[in-house]
Amino acid sequence: MELETVSLGATGTRVSELAFGTWRFGHENDDGEVEIGEERAHELLDAYADAGGNFIDTADMYGDGDSERFIGNWLADRDREDFVVASKIYWPTRPDDPNGRGLSRKHLRRQVDRILDRLGTDYLDLLYVHRWDDDTPADEFMRTLDGFVRDGKVNYLGTSTLEPNAWKVVKANEMEYEPFRLAQPRYNLVNREVEPNYLPMCDDYDVGVVPWSPLAGGFLTGKYSRDEEPPAGSRGATDQQFRDSYLTDENFDVLETVEAVADEVGASTAQVSLAWLLEHDAVTAPIVGARTVDQLEENLEATRIELSDEQFARLTDAKSV
Repeated sequence: MELETVSLGATGTRVSELAFGTWRFGHENDDGEVEIGEERAHELLDAYADAGGNFIDTADMYGDGDSERFIGNWLADRDREDFVVASKIYWPTRPDDPNGRGLSRKHLRRQVDRILDRLGTDYLDLLYVHRWDDDTPADEFMRTLDGFVRDGKVNYLGTSTLEPNAWKVVKANEMEYEPFRLAQPRYNLVNREVEPNYLPMCDDYDVGVVPWSPLAGGFLTGKYSRDEEPPAGSRGATDQQFRDSYLTDENFDVLETVEAVADEVGASTAQVSLAWLLEHDAVTAPIVGARTVDQLEENLEATRIELSDEQFARLTDAKSV
């Protein structure tokens, strides 16, 4: 299969219709085990690239920097210009340093150089602010980010925030600096909080939308059943917050609709959930992750699914907002 490309928001850059997220690269679980080491990370990146994928998403805090290092080592054997690489900046990177976090000029300047060094590249295609920093004036971090673009270290800016911060994105984008051209909110068939205000803001200000958690942390994969205990070892079995947020009657009603559509089109619930985002007018490219090549290839197959207008509407209306 070959992934198609779409415009990266309102920019002149084109990216794969599905982005590949790498938050598990180098990530240690509660047992101290690394979820995805460098060898498997490279296998996953190979599979994504072999399918025509070019849009790689990471962050400076994923795996304490190992995610960027794994990607950088992989890119060293390929043509950097074939890929669109996005990273994020905000979270603490030096716990004992009061200036080792946030969006202050000092932290941004220190971190962007370290991001580029780990990735082994001269520039980032896209730099997101991972969270909003209410302790730093917006003028300070927007001026600093604008400087990265002017210096050629970054091509585009993005913001990874949720619906309550829509007005802050507007305020920042009305300053005389390089604006946020992409947004990375959580968005899927059960997490719909961005629809009333955030998505309309993105549309009005030509901000592309690159959703994370398109499968609702695994809920939309169909591994959970109503009135049954979650599978052993799953997030539903080990994470009470996940249970309270996702394993609800309202969400299982949505899942039943997804399962019905999946039966109609001969696909998995995960593929239908991704197909809904792929066909959504407000969405640029959902971010998919995977632990194995088989999981990744299953997710990429979602691009082959065509939903009818009626099926798309039925999925959209399965949860009231």
